[in-house]
Amino acid sequence: MSQRSYRRREFLKASAAATLAGTGAFSLARQAFAADPINFFAWSAGVDQVKSHISAFEAKTGLKVAYNNAPWAQYRDTLVTKFVGRAPLDVLWVSDSWLPEWAEAGWLAPIDGYPQLLKYNADVDDFSTQSMMYKGKQYGLTYYTDYMGFFYDEDKLKKAGIGAPPKTWDEVVQQSLKIKKAGLAEYPLMLSMARETWLIEFLSAMVFSHGGRFVDDSGVAVMQDKKRGAHAALSWIVEAVNKHKIVSPACVEIGELNGLKAFTSGNHAFALLGRYRVRTLNDPKQSQIAGRVRQALMPAGPGGSHATVGWNRFYGLTSQAAANKEKAANAVKLIEWFGGKADGKYAFQKLMFMDVGSGFAVKPLFKDAEIIKAYQQYSDIGMYERQQALAKKKDVISPWFGEWDEVNGTAWQAAIVGKSSVDDALRKSADSWNKLRKQG
Repeated sequence: MSQRSYRRREFLKASAAATLAGTGAFSLARQAFAADPINFFAWSAGVDQVKSHISAFEAKTGLKVAYNNAPWAQYRDTLVTKFVGRAPLDVLWVSDSWLPEWAEAGWLAPIDGYPQLLKYNADVDDFSTQSMMYKGKQYGLTYYTDYMGFFYDEDKLKKAGIGAPPKTWDEVVQQSLKIKKAGLAEYPLMLSMARETWLIEFLSAMVFSHGGRFVDDSGVAVMQDKKRGAHAALSWIVEAVNKHKIVSPACVEIGELNGLKAFTSGNHAFALLGRYRVRTLNDPKQSQIAGRVRQALMPAGPGGSHATVGWNRFYGLTSQAAANKEKAANAVKLIEWFGGKADGKYAFQKLMFMDVGSGFAVKPLFKDAEIIKAYQQYSDIGMYERQQALAKKKDVISPWFGEWDEVNGTAWQAAIVGKSSVDDALRKSADSWNKLRKQG
């Protein structure tokens, strides 16, 4: 076990023990808890919208909310520090990537005992609900969800004599070669393969659409399996870069934001990007190709499908709040007000979509007239809904995800730049996963 791995595991064990020990103190302070405000912590996104919705909640319920936030880049470290110091925290914004670690550490409480929250699952896309599950328990209600989308520059396709976007990854190659030959783009497909937090989303979209997986249902690595793993996806990327030369070899240095900028500059015909980026892509103030960008279903690999990867951010209930019945009841009311319905409507999800373009997982909003009208300004809401219905949760989220992700990203990059074979890269990734999984 690496020293880093040991430190992380010992830290989580110690944190869990401290949390459990602290619950006794919380139970002794039952009356004091009841008088306290609901402590709500989020990252600094949609701050004005959050404050407005809190004010409405306070007016409706008579309860008080103490709201604080931190920038996304510092959010996780800030929360870990607060958890360890047992700072007052009741309701949080949580990323699906952190759920296993935070649940194992005893910082989050499941919401399975609150039917007033679980009833909303009926309206939520399944991958979003699954992203809030850990070891058979649900840990929150969705705040924001989205997925990796496939976009194309309609103008470039027309100039190359292409009448419809590609439906398969083979067609992506064929159309890209045609566009390249016409001199419309040196590297028609933009892929961001830099080692950053976005990388696992790009890789998962490629793997899932090729019909593969990183791990099986029992959590054992299958990424190295040529029939059901990631072999087809990585092989496709390696050939796209080195054989067909339709993807830049510099892709291993291009992060998501720089990839977005390159696509909006008109340098490519196709791109994988977060679905929500379409608002930027078709904004004349931010994009040189505004009005020309369309979304298509994720291309399918041989034996694959139009599946893509989705991600989820949600409202979590802390173990601190759950340890006190009255405090928990108030916290659950706030979670429902934000993640469920407020006065009978999915008000906050709609507010965030209309104001800042945040994606949502509650299916009834796809039929909302105002949302349909707003989305028509820059994309097709029917395609948005169709692709989201095919999204899958990341299958590698685990307490050891961060450590494995570094090894996996490096292995994929080595294969892409020709320093490793596809087989060796995926074997290295699988060996790392299985070793970390065994350590627990």
